[in-house]
Amino acid sequence: MIERRFNMFWLLLFFVVLIVGFGACDQTGQLLLPGTPETEAPDGEISVGVVRSVTGRYAASSGDSIQHGLELALEEINRSQRSGRQIRFIVVDDQSTVEGAIEAYNKLIQDGVPAILGPATSSQTEAAYPVAQAHGVVAMSPTSTARGLSALGDYLFRAALTTDVVIPSGIETTHAKLGYRTAATLYDDTDVFSTDSDLAVRESLTAKGVEVLITETFRGGDADFTAQLTRIEETKPDVIFVSAQAPEKPGILTQGRQAGIPVSVPFIVRTLTMSNVEAAGDAAEGTITFVGWASTADTPGNQAFVQNYSDKYGEVPDNYAARAYVAFNVLAAAITTAESADSTAIRDALANITNLDTVVGKFSFNADGDAVYEPKILIVENGELQIFE
Repeated sequence: MIERRFNMFWLLLFFVVLIVGFGACDQTGQLLLPGTPETEAPDGEISVGVVRSVTGRYAASSGDSIQHGLELALEEINRSQRSGRQIRFIVVDDQSTVEGAIEAYNKLIQDGVPAILGPATSSQTEAAYPVAQAHGVVAMSPTSTARGLSALGDYLFRAALTTDVVIPSGIETTHAKLGYRTAATLYDDTDVFSTDSDLAVRESLTAKGVEVLITETFRGGDADFTAQLTRIEETKPDVIFVSAQAPEKPGILTQGRQAGIPVSVPFIVRTLTMSNVEAAGDAAEGTITFVGWASTADTPGNQAFVQNYSDKYGEVPDNYAARAYVAFNVLAAAITTAESADSTAIRDALANITNLDTVVGKFSFNADGDAVYEPKILIVENGELQIFE
């Protein structure tokens, strides 16, 4: 009897150990999955969350550039020890979707990060920002620009210039130079950025007395814009404004010229990059873009940034990389001033940033948490983005 009880005890103990072992293996497997963040930072480090498009439709067009801009800034800041202690990134893939951005925010907040950089698009930002605000976590999108998103809460900031800054300024300058009297607009009606951008364009054109002859729409992910562009061509506008995410821009430019829109009628496209220009080829010539940064600008540290980025990644940085670089430099400056990894202290330090030297120029935040600096206007000439003069 004693021997039976003894054997039964060891048998039960064996099963307990086996179950625990399987559980441990399962947990280890989860920790080793690509993209799963570590939750415990070593002493003396501050963990900052990064939400970006590692996969999906925005990965190649903006996600990789954003990551490169952030990585370069992180290396420089940690090497200089400007922040007072080492900072590390916990990167979570938003899968280029709104739902993915929300999931990424919830994951990072559960991990206990005091601040999150990202996501990229206004649609994602509009959905994810309330999550950060509700938990009192600082969030800063490097690239979203639709109006009103930072105003959703006092923990929310953005490093890119918003549509109500970039578009009126751009139209003021281009209208004075080109003298256009009529215009057409084309935008993605499923995207928050594109919808807000087109509205701001039409508001600004009306204020200048420019007649909008036609407005056409498409859906993000579309590849054929021929019907819309043909209808636009038939109205004979002086200029065409396009509000779209990066993947659709080259196709719109190429198909526009194929539809018979002459080179004398310029496209004006928000945040055009050299990758877009190269993809569109000759069809991009003469295209104008309203942006916040230019690779040729003589702003503080800009030429060093362009050189260092080019040396590291083998290509000139684009607007996405530059704004990501700026966003982390601004956040690191706030962490240094706050002398704390506390979200509230970082928030207060960010709100007080004024005339900080960055590669986009003197950088400040307005009362809503939106960036303030000088916008730029570029034009494609001989296959290169040049300052519009």
